[in-house]
Amino acid sequence: MKIDVDDFRVHAGDKVKLHKWPTRVTPVYTSKADYQELLRDHVERLSALQAKLYAANRYAVLIIFQAMDAAGKDGAIKHVMSGVNPQGCQVFSFKHPSATELAHDFLWRTTRSLPERGRIGIFNRSYYEEVLIVRVHPEILYGEGVETDGGTDGDVWRARYRSIADLERHLHRNNTRIVKFFLHLSKEEQRRRFLARIDEPEKNWKFSLADVEERRFWKRYMKAYEKCLAATSTDHAPWYVVPADDKPNARLIVSQILLETLEGLRLDYPETTRARRRELLAIRKRLARERG
Repeated sequence: MKIDVDDFRVHAGDKVKLHKWPTRVTPVYTSKADYQELLRDHVERLSALQAKLYAANRYAVLIIFQAMDAAGKDGAIKHVMSGVNPQGCQVFSFKHPSATELAHDFLWRTTRSLPERGRIGIFNRSYYEEVLIVRVHPEILYGEGVETDGGTDGDVWRARYRSIADLERHLHRNNTRIVKFFLHLSKEEQRRRFLARIDEPEKNWKFSLADVEERRFWKRYMKAYEKCLAATSTDHAPWYVVPADDKPNARLIVSQILLETLEGLRLDYPETTRARRRELLAIRKRLARERG
């Protein structure tokens, strides 16, 4: 079954109602062995494209993952990017901001970690937390020095959406290509995964009481995601809503979207100039004389 990535894309101007977006779709794989073969193919192709990205040194790629707890962000990053050269890829996880980070504007801490040209940067959570968890818990704004009417002033969120859109537009103009994934998990599937984290000792470390507490705010989170996706999905920095109840299927969808994004850059190794070729031939002659 072919993956049509457009099925998962939020187009600019779309209104988003997440209950209309599936958390599970017909698998693109037919068996575990088929999944492993498809993922292996995707990983090999991504590795080849990443090598060209690094050599060409023209573009940077920023990949953003956002999701509810247990949606599979870590697993998607681990499996999809498993064949990429670590020298050309960086992963940053953004958790609770430090006191120093809170003393700056809300984009400061992530901006410092943007990828260089030739590299892929992955944000496991990102500046979008500032219009997601902070919108669900607006009391956080006080710690950031933001004065609002009880933290519910819509102007705060409209201003932040605009700041994010301006940043992403600036990055695009300067050859950073941005792909954003919302791993769309159902509340029931999250419950099952939380139970597995309790029942399986090797997964206990992943679980905390805070994860369960946040389930009480599920509807608020869905509303915050709807507003965020609709306000910040653009032609140059699109959001993709990836059904996440089936982890292998989600990984194949993510990897296919990344493949098409990188292929769209029409990457190739830099051509050698005549002057450079003459230089290399001269060096070759010198090395050949040293033999023996």
